[in-house]
Amino acid sequence: VQLQASGGGLVQAGGSLRLSCAASGGTVTNYAMAWFRQSPGKEREFVAGDNWMSSNTFYTDSVKGRFTFSRPSAANTVYLQMNSLKAEDTAVYYCGADQWGAGTRDATEYDLWGQGTLVTVSS
Repeated sequence: VQLQASGGGLVQAGGSLRLSCAASGGTVTNYAMAWFRQSPGKEREFVAGDNWMSSNTFYTDSVKGRFTFSRPSAANTVYLQMNSLKAEDTAVYYCGADQWGAGTRDATEYDLWGQGTLVTVSS
């Protein structure tokens, strides 16, 4: 299975973007999926994700109420709707997949990664 992230770009503070992570070469129905982000000089940070059953979705505190993680049923794609963007949201965003994962914020638990998509929020 390969992951392809897309949807990043340049947006003004207060604006919105929707990121997509499409899986190919197989299904991610038995994977927990998550979005992480990484800024220069910083570690990869968990943003939002679910468990492999898609029964629970969780977020880092700084994005709660602004970002929405979704995984439409029977789809091989997950999304991150980002609203009310702030300058501090600027980062490269990565999607990750953890087979049979219960849902974790620990990046080392994720087996597969997309290539990343850059989000730049201008203030």
